[in-house]
Amino acid sequence: MRFPKAGGASYVPRRHQEDMALRPSFREEQVAIIQAFLRHHWEESGRDGVVLGMSGGLDSSVTAGLLADAIGPDRVLGLALPLTAGHSPDVRDAEAWAKHLGIRFRTVEIGPMVDALVESLAIPQEDRIGRGNVHARVRMIALYQAAHAENRLVIGTSNKSEYLSGYFTLFGDAGCDFAPLGDLYKTQVRGMARQLGLPERILEKVPSAGLWEGQTDEGELGISYEDLDRALLGLELEMPSEEIVSRTGLPEETVERVSEMVRRSIHKRKMPLIPKVGIRTLGLDWRE
Repeated sequence: MRFPKAGGASYVPRRHQEDMALRPSFREEQVAIIQAFLRHHWEESGRDGVVLGMSGGLDSSVTAGLLADAIGPDRVLGLALPLTAGHSPDVRDAEAWAKHLGIRFRTVEIGPMVDALVESLAIPQEDRIGRGNVHARVRMIALYQAAHAENRLVIGTSNKSEYLSGYFTLFGDAGCDFAPLGDLYKTQVRGMARQLGLPERILEKVPSAGLWEGQTDEGELGISYEDLDRALLGLELEMPSEEIVSRTGLPEETVERVSEMVRRSIHKRKMPLIPKVGIRTLGLDWRE
């Protein structure tokens, strides 16, 4: 939609610019919106504070920064959850950022718990996904135990790109009380990170869930976040595949594959389905 401008020219309102370019863009007001959301829901919860997993990566570092400003650093606890107790470069980055923010920080070694479950469940070495799911779900258990012990909320760090593509572990990294980055694509989170002043060391890291040696997000997804986000934005705007292809220059098979990723992961974005037999049914007509 175009509107007249002085002198007979026309301009495109900013809210439509990213739609036309088909490239998600970060806007400064998104910081205030998310911080207001966090402040309101934390106050409403009556909890003493919040806890989040801090990996030393982009998403968790941005989330920690938003929380520190929104509710005060003294109410935020960051947990590093490595497999081994030795301080890896990622743990050091997480700890340094937590110190900069003034939030509490602890490291919990979860390797023995993961190993015990993998052994008990007889998950073979070659089943990386099975082992990775156990790893992610043990992280969730550790976060919720910290929340239980200290009367905190668990704050998730997943972004919209991950949620829409299904690139998360159900009841693992998706297990949280609130997901403040859930409506921001990965490329928008990167823009927000720069606005919040994250160190270049964190900004330049290759995105990884850290579930096994050499694992990277884009390697598993088979597509860069830049291309993924452009295709997802087209789907969000309900464009037909041929228009997304035309607007992005992506191969048709790539756009179709992204669409299939979204379709196949619908169940992961919903609460467990319940058949309707009562007067009002959770998830259907019992609204909260």
